[in-house]
Amino acid sequence: DTGHNFPETLEFRDDLVDKLEAQLIVRYVQDSINQGRAVEETGPNASRNSLQTVTLLDALTEFKVEAALGGARRDEEKARAKERFFSHRDAFGQWDPKNQRPELWNLYNGSKLNKEHFRIFPLSNWTEMDIWQYIQLNQIEIPSLYFAHRRDVVKRDGNWLAATEVVQPQPGEVVEHRLVRFRTIGDMTCTGAVESEASTLDDIIQEVASARVTERGGRADDRRSEAAMEDRKRQGYF
Repeated sequence: DTGHNFPETLEFRDDLVDKLEAQLIVRYVQDSINQGRAVEETGPNASRNSLQTVTLLDALTEFKVEAALGGARRDEEKARAKERFFSHRDAFGQWDPKNQRPELWNLYNGSKLNKEHFRIFPLSNWTEMDIWQYIQLNQIEIPSLYFAHRRDVVKRDGNWLAATEVVQPQPGEVVEHRLVRFRTIGDMTCTGAVESEASTLDDIIQEVASARVTERGGRADDRRSEAAMEDRKRQGYF
C-alpha cells in the first residue's frame, strides 16, 4: 500500500476479501519511509511507485515467499514482453533479463537456490481484449474506476491525472471536470485517465477494439525514461 492508492481500489479490495473470507496481508510504503528503508521523492511529479519495490521485497523476505503470482501481461509493455511465465529473481529479488530460463511449450523450470524466488505470470500471453472478454463472459466484478465517470482532473504531460490531495494543479494547470475512465490502475500520482463514455462492458470492449493508444499509454511512471519499466524490474519491481 503506497498511501497514494485510489480509494475506490482499496474499497473494492476490502469488499472482495470479505466475500472470499481470505487473509489479507498488507505492508505499507509509509512504514518503509519511516524506517529509512525508502526515501520520499520531492517535486511536482513525485511518486511512490518505485518506492514500493523496497516494501515488496521486505515482505517477500519476511514471509519466505518462494513464488508470487502476478497479473502482468506481455502486451502491456516492452520489458514485460520479454519476461518469462516463471520469472526468476535472485537472492536480492532482482531480475536479470539476460539470464532467463528456456520455456518450451508448457514446460517451466522451477529450480532455484536458497533465498531466490519466482514471480509467476499466468496471464502473460493474454491481451487486453482477452481480459475484457473473459470478464464479460464470467461476469467478474471489477473496480468502478474502469467505467466512465465524472471526476476532477488536470492535464499534465499529456495525461489526465485525477486531482487529489497528492496531485495538486501546478502553475498553468487547470482543474477540469470531465467524463473519464482508467484502462489501468496504479497510484493516483502516475495513472492517467482517458476520456471515455464507456459505461458498460460492451462499451469497453468496443473501445478497446478501436484504441490506438496502448493500455499503459497513460502511465506517467513508464515515461520517466525509455527503459523505466525494465529498470524498476531489475531492482525487484513487480
